[in-house]
Amino acid sequence: MIVRQILITGAILGGFAIIGSTLVAVTYEATEERIEQAHREALLRSLHELVPHERCDNDLYHDVIEVTDKALLGSHKPTRVYRARKSGEPVAALFTSIAPNGYGGAIKLLVAINYDGSLAGVRVLQHHETPGLGDDIEAQRSDWILSFNNHSLSTLSSEQWRVEKDGGVFDQFTGATITPRAIVKAVHHTLKYFQQHREMIFNTPSMPREVESRE
Repeated sequence: MIVRQILITGAILGGFAIIGSTLVAVTYEATEERIEQAHREALLRSLHELVPHERCDNDLYHDVIEVTDKALLGSHKPTRVYRARKSGEPVAALFTSIAPNGYGGAIKLLVAINYDGSLAGVRVLQHHETPGLGDDIEAQRSDWILSFNNHSLSTLSSEQWRVEKDGGVFDQFTGATITPRAIVKAVHHTLKYFQQHREMIFNTPSMPREVESRE
């Protein structure tokens, strides 16, 4: 009798364990899918903020490649480049570049460059800068990030691609020069990469979708 009760109890506990594990797995999968969907929608909003829908007619999220250049793109890891096209013709490339030397660490950027080499715009995707000081790099807090619009390697000399404190044309924040300095340098370097690799960027086939999903 005792052995039978032990077996029954063990079977019940085992059943609960299986049910619990299944529920956890199902919940995780559903949550992961929702998180991925939210991430995709947020990124698309950022992409189309810099390259509006009327400027392109391709699937901007999936027309993407990865490139690597630590010196110019700020990381030894692959950098994603989203391509905007209109009727098959290249319109702009949007780089997820890194400014590696921000005050609070690496700053992830979205740098949109028109096919002619001019900047469609820059946005900060992620940062760890000091609240109330270095976070003026966010478009929601100030218009500083808009100062890059329409600039290119031809509109400014290399010396001008610096903050004013270093002899350039870009404002710095009072008490927070490191942050804008890092972003100006990263944007300048991204423009250099684009100038050197423009045709490759638009002619390379997009990544397979199973690779795209691995963020």
